[in-house]
Amino acid sequence: MPENHGPVFDYTVDGEPQSTSEHTLSPLQILRAAGINPASHYLVELKGDNQVSYEKDPNTSIHIHEHQKFISISNGPTPVSSDDQ
Repeated sequence: MPENHGPVFDYTVDGEPQSTSEHTLSPLQILRAAGINPASHYLVELKGDNQVSYEKDPNTSIHIHEHQKFISISNGPTPVSSDDQ
């Protein structure tokens, strides 16, 4: 009989589906699992109309829930668009 590892939680990072059986993950773990370089990006959790930034605390524990939504934000310089006029 297969061993039961508990529930699998589905969540998204930048709209891309991810899943884990872990109950807690750090922002760094979430970024790495999504293939995003945590040296150049930080994680933001979308909670309805609110956004929770983990820029200052990338090692904190986030309790993972089904259907959580995260986005990655570049922490590098913002490129300036050059409009050809």
